[in-house]
Amino acid sequence: MSIRGSSAKSGCSGPRRPGRPLDSAKRRAIVDTAARHFFNNGYAATSIEQVAADAGVSKVTIYNQFGDKRALFAAAVECECEKMRGHFSLEAMASGTIRERLTAIAEAMLAFLFRPEMIQFERRIAAETEHDPAIGAAFLEAGPWRMKHGFAVWLRHAEAAGELKIADAELAAEQFVSMCKGMGDLERRFGAVVTPENRKRRITGAVDVFLAAYGVPSAGGK
Repeated sequence: MSIRGSSAKSGCSGPRRPGRPLDSAKRRAIVDTAARHFFNNGYAATSIEQVAADAGVSKVTIYNQFGDKRALFAAAVECECEKMRGHFSLEAMASGTIRERLTAIAEAMLAFLFRPEMIQFERRIAAETEHDPAIGAAFLEAGPWRMKHGFAVWLRHAEAAGELKIADAELAAEQFVSMCKGMGDLERRFGAVVTPENRKRRITGAVDVFLAAYGVPSAGGK
């Protein structure tokens, strides 16, 4: 699995630590390699030694730049999730009605979450969390919670533009995502096929309900 498509500005380069600077290309190679190992093999089965060898760097370099395995894991998850966060960047605010933009975000989100490799990764991390809860906490912090916060920022700007009226953007972000996934999230975890028709119906219904609760009629989202 290739984990690419985000800029260093997004945070994909990972946390910086004191020590000799590492060029961005090499840092990116480390994060990409780590992401591939974590997604394919899980957290427990991935070693710093494996990542270092495949990225063409020393184990000491990884420790100097990221600190430890959990920090490297967080950087890899952040990099993957930045691809999704790009779909609700503030730069995208200007195009289309609020309905069209919410629909586009929902479609991109479900396409991202329902990939077979993401489903496999989530199952593996959930199983490993049974033995080490800190792994699950690191995943939530680096991935889902960051994505929720990014979407909440998008919603606040839509409100500032007079397109939505939301008292709690973080809660509204959760509600929107939950409605879009519906039972599809549960179905995919247990091997059921979620058809494009069902996905579209859920998205359309979620956008309808969301705008009924938070929409501003004059914004043109109806």
